[in-house]
Amino acid sequence: MISEKDLQEFEDLDLYEKVSRIESRLKEKKDPKPFELGMLLALKMAIEIRENKELGSESAVLVAKWAEQYPEYVVEEAITSAKDFLLHSTSLVGKIKETLVGGAKKDDPSAE
Repeated sequence: MISEKDLQEFEDLDLYEKVSRIESRLKEKKDPKPFELGMLLALKMAIEIRENKELGSESAVLVAKWAEQYPEYVVEEAITSAKDFLLHSTSLVGKIKETLVGGAKKDDPSAE
């Protein structure tokens, strides 16, 4: 788990630094979670959009590489997560905190 401070520091990074940080963390893992891969894919796609590149021009290569490394369900879930990040990013904040930080329980008044 990471701390709230770590999460805030991550949020303050630019897109390129976020990609670099996630890539280095994923290199350390044998079996990354689809959610983690999806986060990376969403950031890669955001960079493509920011740089006015055709969507998928680089991120599709990443997905093809994953298809060779991981089971199909992992890749499919990663793609779904990436779509959610791009389309519903604000609603995923709680899920990210729960996954990465351990998140406070909804019933916990100190969580606010």
